[in-house]
Amino acid sequence: MADYQYLGVSIEEKVCTLTISNPPANLLSKAVLTEINGFLDGVAKDPNVKVLILTGAGTFFIVGADIKEIAGLKGAAEGTEASRLGQMVIGKLEKLPIPTIAAINGHCLGGGNELVMACTIRIANERARFGQPEINLGILPGFGGTQRLPRLIGLSKALELMLTGEMINAKVAEAMGLISRALPEADVMKQAMGLAKKIAGKSRPAIERILHLAREGVSMPLDQALKLEAQLFGELCATEDMQEGLKAFLEKRQPKFQDR
Repeated sequence: MADYQYLGVSIEEKVCTLTISNPPANLLSKAVLTEINGFLDGVAKDPNVKVLILTGAGTFFIVGADIKEIAGLKGAAEGTEASRLGQMVIGKLEKLPIPTIAAINGHCLGGGNELVMACTIRIANERARFGQPEINLGILPGFGGTQRLPRLIGLSKALELMLTGEMINAKVAEAMGLISRALPEADVMKQAMGLAKKIAGKSRPAIERILHLAREGVSMPLDQALKLEAQLFGELCATEDMQEGLKAFLEKRQPKFQDR
């Protein structure tokens, strides 16, 4: 892995932890987004990484984009360019061939909330607050929030959050389906790492195909999605990991997948 100014990277048992560190609030500045973009290019090709955990340094997760940078934008063209950069980086995160777990350790607002919506699994501590406050600045969520939020929690609830700019707590976010778990503060990274290691112990070919089906199938007609499911199931039946999984089950032991 490369050296980064704003990112901390560690790998343990095929789980990579990415810590975003831009004190005090871990703003998604252009420089931070650029580093995340380069990191994602590398981790997508790393055979030693099967799961990615994202978290923030300090007491915040990410409280949004860099408002000073937004204030310095000159006209529509520069605004569009800034939005497209955020959309591109977050889209790349969403399309990674490995699962991503957002370990939300504090306030998760604006661009931070847009970033975690692209993750596979989202867990947060009970102290965290969520929201899309862009309307308070006379702008809109420009890193994909207007599209991903309604898809996650429904149109009415998403519009309420985006049109009022109000924050919600972690328990409300869990009830809405924005996150899957609201946990005591001390448990977030422990739970995230436990989930990640459990997933990392599974077969990479199966992981990749499940991700692909879940992401792509929802936008297909059901018959086409089922046809794709059958095709990818068939592909897995030709893998060494499938043979190992079945053998381990019959022998009443844990499988030792080789990701082949």
